Amino acid sequence: MEVNDALLDHLRRVAALPDLAGTRYELEAEIGRGGMGVVYAARDRELNRRVALKVLDSTLAGEAQLIARLEHPAIVPIYETGTLPDGRAFYAMKLVAGARLDHYLTAAPSLGERLRVIRRAGEALAFAHTRGVIHRDLKPQNVMVGEFGEVYVMDWGVEAVAGTPAFRAPEARLDRRSDIYALGALLQFMLPSPAPPALRAIAAKAMRADPDARYADVPALLADLERFQEGLTVEAWAEPLGHRLRRFASRNAVLLWLLAAYAGAKFFLFFLRNL
Repeated sequence: MEVNDALLDHLRRVAALPDLAGTRYELEAEIGRGGMGVVYAARDRELNRRVALKVLDSTLAGEAQLIARLEHPAIVPIYETGTLPDGRAFYAMKLVAGARLDHYLTAAPSLGERLRVIRRAGEALAFAHTRGVIHRDLKPQNVMVGEFGEVYVMDWGVEAVAGTPAFRAPEARLDRRSDIYALGALLQFMLPSPAPPALRAIAAKAMRADPDARYADVPALLADLERFQEGLTVEAWAEPLGHRLRRFASRNAVLLWLLAAYAGAKFFLFFLRNL
């Protein structure tokens, strides 16, 4: 009997299904697969709630301990860790309902909404850096936007992770500046076309080949984004005079209209007096 590739693939997946005997979890369905492991939807029988269950090789079990150190609204909390009968490690975490960032963009969100998501992801990175943790693999597939606009940074890397080429810094040794590069690449990925030159400049500064030429830290990058949104000059861009004048006019439109009205009224009164 000839077995086709699709059937073989199905049999391999069934054989690899985790044995949850002895745990409080009941398997529902696979919801994601990557280099670090497989994520399943499961039900916690004790608390009667759905969770995400990540199953990974025991050599990567340190990922759970790493994430458990990070308590932040934009980082998915870990509920429990353990070992399966076959020796693989698992951890249970909050099941996030929403869309991956690359899928989220198909709805064409506004520029302001795109920048809000970047800011939330950046805040999670900045927090992790204060705890001595770097992400190592920030990319659209590792950022989720929840049903109510919540932003979650997922799949925090361990030493074995080298990153994804399009979002990976060129240096061999990864550190906080590598995450800044990846955040710049994520910003560049999210920008609409055409994008404001100041935002393109912010992404380019974060992605400079020389790590020392990037932003000093994530808060510095986020501060430049905030300056852009407030209509101020950004650190990353040597703004031409014409752009500065247009930006000034945009930020001070009401004042300029009042001045124009005042000047018009003065001219009209002068004209009447000299009839």
